[in-house]
Amino acid sequence: MTTKAELVFIPSAGAGHLISAVEIAKLILNRDERLCISILIMKFPMDFGIQSYIESLSSIPRLQFVDISVDEKTIGGFMSNKETFFINFIQSHKPKVKDFLNNSSFSRSNSRLAGIVLDMFCIPMIDVANEFCVPSYIFLTSSAAFLALCFHFESLKKVHHIDTSKYKHSNEELTIPGFKNPYPAKFLPTMATDQGVMYAMFFDLVTRFKETKGIMVNTFTELELLPLQSLSVPRIYPVGPVVNFNQSETESIIKWLDDQPESSVVFLCFGSMGSFEIEQINEIATALECSGHRFLWSLRRPPPKGQIGLPSNYENVEEVLPEGFIERTNGVGKVIGWAPQVAVLSHPAVGGFVSHCGWNSVLESLYFGVPIATWPLYAEQQMNAFALVKELGVGVDFEGKYEHVDIVSAKEIESGIRLLMANGDDNEIRKKAKEMKEKSNAAMKEGGSSYASLGLLIEDVISNIS
Repeated sequence: MTTKAELVFIPSAGAGHLISAVEIAKLILNRDERLCISILIMKFPMDFGIQSYIESLSSIPRLQFVDISVDEKTIGGFMSNKETFFINFIQSHKPKVKDFLNNSSFSRSNSRLAGIVLDMFCIPMIDVANEFCVPSYIFLTSSAAFLALCFHFESLKKVHHIDTSKYKHSNEELTIPGFKNPYPAKFLPTMATDQGVMYAMFFDLVTRFKETKGIMVNTFTELELLPLQSLSVPRIYPVGPVVNFNQSETESIIKWLDDQPESSVVFLCFGSMGSFEIEQINEIATALECSGHRFLWSLRRPPPKGQIGLPSNYENVEEVLPEGFIERTNGVGKVIGWAPQVAVLSHPAVGGFVSHCGWNSVLESLYFGVPIATWPLYAEQQMNAFALVKELGVGVDFEGKYEHVDIVSAKEIESGIRLLMANGDDNEIRKKAKEMKEKSNAAMKEGGSSYASLGLLIEDVISNIS
């Protein structure tokens, strides 16, 4: 019986990170029967949709999920310090990972541990990999440009001892490896300019990226050639776009889209964490009504003030919309709660996407050739928005607002939607998005760049037990 190489994935405790990890694991298993995979599950005290996602999956050969959650009392002991919570959360799971690796039931009768694949936030688990004398890899759910920016600022801070807080609110334009255009300092992710404890810890993690044997990045060469060329150590494997096609569809949404003309609908959706207060909701509603375009709007209720949690669906969405909005836009638009994003973006009726620019959403939109109007909300989304508009030419912005602002006006939103949805041969954004669709699909097929890169990664993993 052939000995199988076993990979252990440790994704971060968020649904977006877990879903991407599961999808890349499935791709690896489908490519090579010599591999098997265990995915270790960490859970926050609050519900981020992880359990329901796992339960929705059908059985996958050679893939197992293992719950390594620590008790809530342990987590509660360090929840009071927000700056150090996440790193302490990860550290608290080290004993559970060691127990799993030590447990005789871990190793299937014909498998050997070949490597541990870590989320970028789970880098402290390198210590465990080293203890068990196995190499570690990273699966990065962000872009190659973000990775290049991380390495650049890690070097500025730790090698050149530059106080990067000087770039906060600066009008300076920076030369950053992986970007062809000067990068406005004011659009830098917070972690690049903040001097707090949490961000110092983040760059300690970035320094340790170089201890791994390789980094899988959810991107493809044709999308991010320049950022990928700027990266050298450790070895980089562009393996994307990794897209979750297994979302449950909502029949009424798809049926409504079936009745709309091709490329006529603008889809507004702001990710699993995205929600707005009533003032901003009114501005969006006014913009949609004035634009005259057909729309599908995923509108969600923010979690209660002062509480950490995910947005939820409104029981009665009309309570937060302008009076008469639903009646006036009947037949033209549809307001929904949670959206089956991949199913919507893949529908021929959708011609534009107003997005928070989370990297998974960016890849999904480009996979189906849908241009994006950028509305970044947090994390590195400002950087993704800049890349879409200035570097790649597949997006539009609301009058230069790559950065998060308190309120985007109806006039700005309407202008962005009109630009996004403009028809005709002179819509360069739409043409480039369609071109990226072809390249995106080709990258994952046999002979494609990401297909080849994943093959190289698999051979490297197999070599670890040879």
